[in-house]
Amino acid sequence: MTDPHARRAGLRRAAQLLGGLVLYAASIVLLVRAELGSMPWDVLSQGVVRVTGWSFGTVTVVLSFVVFACWVPLRQRPGIGTVANVVVIGALLDPFLALAARLPDPLPLPAAIGLVVLGVLTNALATSLYVGARLGPGPRDGLMTGIVARTGWPLRLVRGSIEVVVVAVGWALGGTLGFGTLAYALAIGPLVHALLPRLSVPERPAAAADGAGTPGAAGVPAVDGAAEPDVGGPVQPDAGGAVEPVGR
Repeated sequence: MTDPHARRAGLRRAAQLLGGLVLYAASIVLLVRAELGSMPWDVLSQGVVRVTGWSFGTVTVVLSFVVFACWVPLRQRPGIGTVANVVVIGALLDPFLALAARLPDPLPLPAAIGLVVLGVLTNALATSLYVGARLGPGPRDGLMTGIVARTGWPLRLVRGSIEVVVVAVGWALGGTLGFGTLAYALAIGPLVHALLPRLSVPERPAAAADGAGTPGAAGVPAVDGAAEPDVGGPVQPDAGGAVEPVGR
């Protein structure tokens, strides 16, 4: 007989995952349409779009699979959320961009800044929802946590190094780097730090009893101290205890 508590938790996880990924796609489009600078990985996607002529959604999916291939030597374990991340976000980006194209062009500066603010806030909510569902990290999240787990390097260093390389390559290829990129980098950490504990699906009692509910397990870390990187999730505390969210 199915445990009603487990069934409710499963439904909540599925709803959070799907809702979070839909909102994540929307947040990407808001920042891209503002044309004031995108999130780091989207700067790279924009650059590849300029070089290849492919659609933004297609490029995002292709890059996701390229990053996912890097999981193999890192021995990362994908989850349902990993696959859903690629499929849902990739499928929604082009339709959402088509809707955003109906906005005035060029956008007035106040409107563009408003899109950046809304995009960052939406991304923080989206990240907290899909990470809090505890169903597996996105491809880019897993790359970062995998490198940390295999090398023992500080998470902040790994994350920063990856994003610097991604942004530099994307900008060189023609991606948009600017105010939106900086606003995202500065605001996303504190926002997710505040939202994630409130939106995380609680661990099952059985999981807590066998140690799976310890801080940092299942991709949702304790936020009050350092912990070892957990390859099951994209948000981890750094040495100072701060939550480090990444893209997807």
